[in-house]
Amino acid sequence: MNRTAESAAAREALVTRTFLELADTLVADFDIIDSLTVLADRCVEILDIDATGILLADAGGLLRVIAASSEQARLIELFQLQNDEGPCTEAFSSGVPVIDLDLHDASERWPRFTPYAIAAGFGSVYAIPLRLRGNIIGALNLFGSGPGALTGPDLVLAQALADLASIAILQAQAATEARRRDEQLQHALDGRIIIEQAKGMLAEHAGIDVAAAFDLIRARSRTTNVKLTDVAHHMVSGRLGLDDLVADRARRR
Repeated sequence: MNRTAESAAAREALVTRTFLELADTLVADFDIIDSLTVLADRCVEILDIDATGILLADAGGLLRVIAASSEQARLIELFQLQNDEGPCTEAFSSGVPVIDLDLHDASERWPRFTPYAIAAGFGSVYAIPLRLRGNIIGALNLFGSGPGALTGPDLVLAQALADLASIAILQAQAATEARRRDEQLQHALDGRIIIEQAKGMLAEHAGIDVAAAFDLIRARSRTTNVKLTDVAHHMVSGRLGLDDLVADRARRR
C-alpha cells in the first residue's frame, strides 16, 4: 500500500470512528461539550480545514460558543457573537449554509468580521446550520487558511457530521425532558402517598371522615401558601401538630 493509499485508509478509519462515537451518544448519556469538542477536533483532522467552531442556541435563542478546535477558533467565534455578524450567525438565522466563501470577497457582507478573520490567518469559511428538519439549534463553522479548501465530497461529509451532531443533541434534550417529566410524575405519585397518610392520621385524631380531613389539609396549604405535599410531609414527620389543624377547623365554624 503506497503512502497515499495509507493516508486514505487512515482517514476512512477516523471518519468511521467519529461517526461511531457520535452514534453512541444516541443511546447513552453524554457530555455535550466534550462530544462537540471531539467533533471540532475531528473536523480539522478529517477535512482540509484549519479550524472549527461550534455554536449552539441557548434557551432564549441566543448563540453561544460550545466547542472549538483551538483558542483562536474560539476567539473568532466570540467576535462573531459580540458583533452579531459573520458566517455562523448568518447560517443560524437563515438556515442556509454558507459554502466556500472567499473571505477576501466578503468585506461588504461582513465589514467587521472579515478583516478580523483575515488578520487571524483565514481565507475561506463554511458555515453549516445544525438542524433536524425545521429545528435549527446552532451552526458548525469551518475555516481554511486559503480559498476553496473543501471539495464536494468533503462538504457532504461535513454536512453529515453536522446532521449527526444535531440528532445527538436533540436526542439528549428529549431524554432530559422525558426524565424531568418522569421525575415530576414520580414526585406527584410519592406526594399522593404522603397525603393519604396525613389524611388518615388527621381523620383518626380528630374523629372526622377522610374527606373532611383532606379539606383541612388543603385549607392549611392555601392559607399558608405551602404546597399540599409539604403540609402532609410536615404532618407525618410531626413538624405540624394535628391539633393545629383541628384548631383551624374550629376557628372556621
